[in-house]
Amino acid sequence: MNKVVIAVGGVAATAAVTVAAALPQLHGYLWPDVKAADAPAPAAPAPGVPVTGGTVEAKDMPVLLNGIGTVQAYNMVTIKTRVDGQIVKVSFTEGQEVKAGEPLIQIDPRGFQAALEVAQAAKAKDEAQLTSADADLDRYSKLVGSGFQTRQSYDQQKATVAQLQAAIKGDQAQIDAAQVNLDYTDIRAPISGRLGVRIVDVGNLVHASDNSGLVTITQTKPIYVNFTLPQENLHKIHEKQEQNQLKVQAYGSDNVTLLSEGKLAVIDNTVDQATGTIRLKATFGNADERLWPGEFVNVRLILNTRKSVPTVPQQTVQVGPNGYYAYVIKADDTVERRAVDVAAIQDGVAVINNGLQPGEKVVVDGQYRLTEGARVRLAAPAPGASG
Repeated sequence: MNKVVIAVGGVAATAAVTVAAALPQLHGYLWPDVKAADAPAPAAPAPGVPVTGGTVEAKDMPVLLNGIGTVQAYNMVTIKTRVDGQIVKVSFTEGQEVKAGEPLIQIDPRGFQAALEVAQAAKAKDEAQLTSADADLDRYSKLVGSGFQTRQSYDQQKATVAQLQAAIKGDQAQIDAAQVNLDYTDIRAPISGRLGVRIVDVGNLVHASDNSGLVTITQTKPIYVNFTLPQENLHKIHEKQEQNQLKVQAYGSDNVTLLSEGKLAVIDNTVDQATGTIRLKATFGNADERLWPGEFVNVRLILNTRKSVPTVPQQTVQVGPNGYYAYVIKADDTVERRAVDVAAIQDGVAVINNGLQPGEKVVVDGQYRLTEGARVRLAAPAPGASG
């Protein structure tokens, strides 16, 4: 601000008069600008907290019971020899899919074939003797009445015929046993399935008393999954199973990859008192063989389906001192902190019993900077959320 010095007398007085005359104009020109610069500016509205929004959606959601299961072959057979002998032929490839009745292994049959022929020859001999004895008995029966043969000789001949008849039955039994042993040298698949690793190679001598087998065969189509659930679910499972056969899903170790879907087949007749669990068994068609015997899987038993229930992405729901809550976005872009009742959280989705209605806007991400009534600014929607 300029200072003006006014001197008394002479030129100084004239200058004072000149400046004094100019002061009204100067005052009118400068003073308003000074007031405008010193006045406070109006407060700008507070910026909204950036958040990701979504919409509460109505969906059909299954009610699940989760467990861990083990895949079990529908049938499994360890192929063993039932006769002693040397392996002369292997007719399969390891890991091959075979049908019931297909040849697998050949044991040397020559000794068993010879035993069969001996039994057949013994029967033929006894049959020839029986034919002769029958003819003699017929003649004796005609001569007994005329006295040319005694009753004793007739009875003896009759006994001889009976002995030969019994001998022939024994011969037939020997033939049957020899035939069975001969058949055992040709080992065939008892069931359809997939073969495992060959345990014994061609040329080895095997015995019926051997503990180890020759190869294993497992039936994988269909296939079983054994799993356990807590005993408190037993009555619900029984109730739903009586209404309709329950569906079972098998997931991989990541609990995300769906391997196969099947049906609950067996509920065990006792509860394991040591663990307080009930054992169950499900059957899977397994046409693509994604389930393999011995594999561990995550199992989901579907009890029923909730129809048109409110759902939100899992991260929408937060946990506070008083339970679950979520932030609801109101029409004026402020938020309301609302308590919610969560029925279940599965596959990244929270199922809401109470607290939210389909169509309401909610904060999916960015809740940590919010308080009741805070103003928000919507950012791009999060993956899986609709805005």
